[in-house]
Amino acid sequence: MCRNIKTLFNFEPPATEDEIHASALQFVRKLSGFNKPSQANEAAFDRAVAEVSEAARKLLTSLHTHAPARDREVEAEKAKERSRLRFG
Repeated sequence: MCRNIKTLFNFEPPATEDEIHASALQFVRKLSGFNKPSQANEAAFDRAVAEVSEAARKLLTSLHTHAPARDREVEAEKAKERSRLRFG
């Protein structure tokens, strides 16, 4: 799994369109192996990003949970602490 793809479900405030697009872009980059596709592949690459974004948006709006929404700042601090412990 690509480390740059972040969990977007059950946060307050909810994921933005930019976050969903960035996640889709990272996913398509990982699958294709392209950071930036050639002109010959650009249309297919962009279409894939748009389709994955739409699928992610549908998924996020259809999921339900009884758990309280997570706070982005608290989760970011937890991630920083894990990083400090892992890398010193």
